[in-house]
Amino acid sequence: MLTAEQILAAHKANVETLFGLTNKAFEGVEKLVELNLQVAKTALSEVADNTAAALSVKDAQELLTLQAALLQPSAEKAAAYSRHLYDIASSTSSEVAKVTEGQLADAQKKFTAFVDNAAKNAPAGSENAVALVKSAVAAANNAFESVQKATKQAIEVAESNFQAATTQAVKATQTATRGSKRASA
Repeated sequence: MLTAEQILAAHKANVETLFGLTNKAFEGVEKLVELNLQVAKTALSEVADNTAAALSVKDAQELLTLQAALLQPSAEKAAAYSRHLYDIASSTSSEVAKVTEGQLADAQKKFTAFVDNAAKNAPAGSENAVALVKSAVAAANNAFESVQKATKQAIEVAESNFQAATTQAVKATQTATRGSKRASA
């Protein structure tokens, strides 16, 4: 049987976990805001530089060359920005997952201890029911672990696919830029 102290301790631990997760979420938002401010400052500076360069162009050929020169860095910056966003989201998600996994593991241990304690105090003749409950708890724990493993594998595959797509996008832009430079020459 759970005592009032145990219930109070569980609630206190849950509140502390909630505040910890909230802090992790705010840290992720802070990183995202910082990244966006940095991108906005850089973009503003680049727009000013690019406008000055475009205003100093003397003919159409020079404009095409300038345009080709500006295309590649923009695509690379967009890819880098996407990688930073992904890193922030991934980092925040993994920190939250660690806390959650720890809490779930603790809850599983406590529940297993509760079932074991209840089994010790079960009346005679209830061995089959106790065995059934223990079997159901073990099956639930195994299913949960399988879902966790599958989720981690899916995240790893998604991350690998994201990295490959980003690399391909940058390479395609570089190829297009070289092609437009050759065409304008």
